[in-house]
Order: sequence, then C-alpha cells, then structure tokens
Amino acid sequence: MSRVVWITGLSGAGKSTLATAVTERLRAQGDAVVMLDGDQLREVFGAVANSAGNHGREGRLALAMQYAHLCQVIARQGLTVVIATISLFREVHEWNRTNLPGYFEVYLRVPLEELQRRDPKGIYRRFAAGEISHVAGLDLAIDEPQAADWVVEFEPSLAPDAMATALLNQLNKGLHA
Repeated sequence: MSRVVWITGLSGAGKSTLATAVTERLRAQGDAVVMLDGDQLREVFGAVANSAGNHGREGRLALAMQYAHLCQVIARQGLTVVIATISLFREVHEWNRTNLPGYFEVYLRVPLEELQRRDPKGIYRRFAAGEISHVAGLDLAIDEPQAADWVVEFEPSLAPDAMATALLNQLNKGLHA
C-alpha cells in the first residue's frame, strides 16, 4: 500500500532527523520506502541560491508543488514516501490531502527561541546579521497546517527516537483503522 508521510516544520525543527528514523523503521518492518529531503531536493531542482526567486513565497510555493507531484509519482508506484520539507503553504497541504495516496501530515511545532538555539545551518544567525532574507517564519509568512494528522509540540525531553516510535505507532494505527 502506498502512502506519503509529509513531515513539515520550520528550519531546525527536526524534520530530517525524524524522517530518517521513521524511514529506517519502516524499512525494518518490510516497507518499500523512498525518503526525500527538502535540502537535497533544492539541489536536484536547482533552487539552492538564496534569492527571492528561490526563497520568496512564489518560488517556495512552486518548489513545494514540485515536491508534492514527485511524491505522487513515486507513491503511484506502490511505494511509501517520507518527505522532510518546510513547504508551509495552505495550497500545498490542500493539494496533498486531495491528491496523495495515504497522505499523513506531520507538523513539528518548535518555538522560535529553540530553533534559533539549534540553528544547524546558521540560517537564524545569518538572518539576524542581515546576511540573508526570505526565511520561513521570520520575514516570510508561513501557513501553519490546519489539519495535520499529527502535531508534535516541542518538549525538551522528547528524544528523536521516541518521536519516531510515536509516529510509527500513528502510521500503523492508520493502516489498521
């Protein structure tokens, strides 16, 4: 059975970490899984340079729709897709819910202060220094998911491994519902 697990949240929320852990667990239980990461997809689609065209609302929305269509193509082949991407646009979430098989939306909600503390790519530091702009959640408005299937509120004690276990439990519940 094909499905798409769409993991979203702001930069530094833990999307890739969760996607990797869940992908490994799904494969261990015998699922055929393709994992997609927004940073890698930016390179594939040639949208790495920090510019309004690549990182402004229209550019990000167009890129997110490309991701969604790619997920659809892969899922139609009977595979599970786990994607880690910011893509916080109402239009994308709505399209996904209508067009992606077995769509399951995960939203990692992490306070800005924690994201700034983590800052694995230096995005928040570079934004504060005026080196970059078009940062989702700062000078670029986002649409928080209104109908996410699973919302993870930040808790300092919540380890990625525990989140992966909880997500896998949610996914398996959906299969047996």
